Amino acid sequence: MIDIEALREYYRQDNIIISLHAQERLRQRGIRAKDVRNCIMSGEIIEQYPDDFPFPSCLIFGYAVNGKIIHVVASDEGTGSRIITAYFPDNVKFEDDLKSRRERK
Repeated sequence: MIDIEALREYYRQDNIIISLHAQERLRQRGIRAKDVRNCIMSGEIIEQYPDDFPFPSCLIFGYAVNGKIIHVVASDEGTGSRIITAYFPDNVKFEDDLKSRRERK
């Protein structure tokens, strides 16, 4: 299981990589690197993906610098983290709290 404190420590040590995919998605969605950092530094892990390849990853609920809710998917690679994607969640896939996934019908 990924520990949010480990991800925060990677940020403090500047051991974070934003993947090319994530860079493109951030640009498309108007999310800045400082929004991702703010999410991780003050957010909470809401889903764990221990079987992701090549490294386990997790979904983090947090806030952009402007206070808007964002989700960040990040891996834990043992000595650092890779940001896989980030997005503004909506009520299509998530409940009103934007933390719980809606059940598929």
